[in-house]
Amino acid sequence: MGKRHVRFATSGLLSVFALALVGCPAGVTQDDLDAELAQVRQEMNAGDDQLSSRIDELNRRVSTLESELQQLRNDFDVTMENAMGMLRFNVPVHFDFDRADIRELDEPVLDRFAEVVKEYYADALITVEGFADPAGSEAYNIQLGKRRADAVKRYLTTAGGMPADQVKTVSYGESPDRQVVPGARGPGVTGIENRRVALVVDYGGSVRGTGM
Repeated sequence: MGKRHVRFATSGLLSVFALALVGCPAGVTQDDLDAELAQVRQEMNAGDDQLSSRIDELNRRVSTLESELQQLRNDFDVTMENAMGMLRFNVPVHFDFDRADIRELDEPVLDRFAEVVKEYYADALITVEGFADPAGSEAYNIQLGKRRADAVKRYLTTAGGMPADQVKTVSYGESPDRQVVPGARGPGVTGIENRRVALVVDYGGSVRGTGM
């Protein structure tokens, strides 16, 4: 609600208040009515100022968040998808063939992600999605994707300083509809695009009361 709408509502309330005073008991002077009306107007103006201040602060935070997200895109080539109260970060965090340990070169983007979450999504639930390339069996790749997601969770909750109950993990293994380069597989660097994680921020809900 902008200032214009707040003033419109305020003037409407004052009009109702003034009409109500017409029927007040005898013995109430005009000065009394004016004093009452002035007090009501002062209280409503104070409310306008507080609401306007809150709106300005919200706009500032939104603008700062947009700047932070743009910086993530520019610095780390992060892409984002926003849908149904969730924001999915496709981060350039990849894994060597048949490995689940985080590479040192991928740590900075996880550090920045943790900073953004702690500042703007402190109560959101974060899901780390783990993936694998299609080499090996489907069952093995589900396990491997989970190990990768768990490794990222450990990093976010230790080096990143995020609460452990804020982060959960899930594995999609070699799921064909989630492969970045369909069919690409190792060994070697081939298929590294599919050996990855995605980070999902569920800002439509809250961590409170959520199980793992």
